[in-house]
Amino acid sequence: MRLTNEHNMDVSSRMSLDDNKLDIFIVEDDFVLAKEIKLRLEKYGYTAQTVVDLQNITNEVLIANPKLILMDINLPYKDGFQWCNEIRRFLKVPIIFISSRDSDMDIIMSINMGGDDYIVKPFSIQLLIAKVQAVFRRAYSYNITADREIIKVGEITLNIADGTVIKDGIVVELSRNEFKILHILMQNAGSIVSRDEIMDALWSTDEFIGENTLTVNVTRLRNKLKSIGLDDYIKTKKGQGYIIEDL
Repeated sequence: MRLTNEHNMDVSSRMSLDDNKLDIFIVEDDFVLAKEIKLRLEKYGYTAQTVVDLQNITNEVLIANPKLILMDINLPYKDGFQWCNEIRRFLKVPIIFISSRDSDMDIIMSINMGGDDYIVKPFSIQLLIAKVQAVFRRAYSYNITADREIIKVGEITLNIADGTVIKDGIVVELSRNEFKILHILMQNAGSIVSRDEIMDALWSTDEFIGENTLTVNVTRLRNKLKSIGLDDYIKTKKGQGYIIEDL
């Protein structure tokens, strides 16, 4: 693989001039997982791209010029640490390592190689988003959620800033738990979210969240959505959880 300083200069000039460059570049040899991560990030408002040629990762990264890289460690040809070292010769970009390796040595090595964070597989989309947001805040000194304060799925828009849901200009206020339930379901639109996952998300509140409490909150949320004409927006999958169809 041939990389020149001239190529590096072109990339540097784009970094300084292009405010609309790619948010996240995904390096993952499991292409099904890579596509799933890409779709989830895009649902949250990020622009994302997956690697195509695992032998020429550095060139693809330089062409994409992303703000952040998600880097698997167990890759063919070279491991993620080697690719990180090579990429950093040409581009100063934050890198989050993603791996099934969970030993202290691997995490320490990722830090020593210049990694900005480390996520162990399997992981939830909520954890990934939180890690991505934290790295953006540290690296670029701004809150990446500032221009991503809404999520739109189908006919409704969720306003993250004030915890309201909007349809056809009608604004409905949600309680803290109703908002969190709708938020996690909209983030995962098209996929079933288990009751346990939702309860885990609600545990960050000060109150105890049990099975009955969750059922009551989902019922109240459904009633509020019904009041703006959405009778079946949240569907129950018996024995599995809840889903918002990817409309």
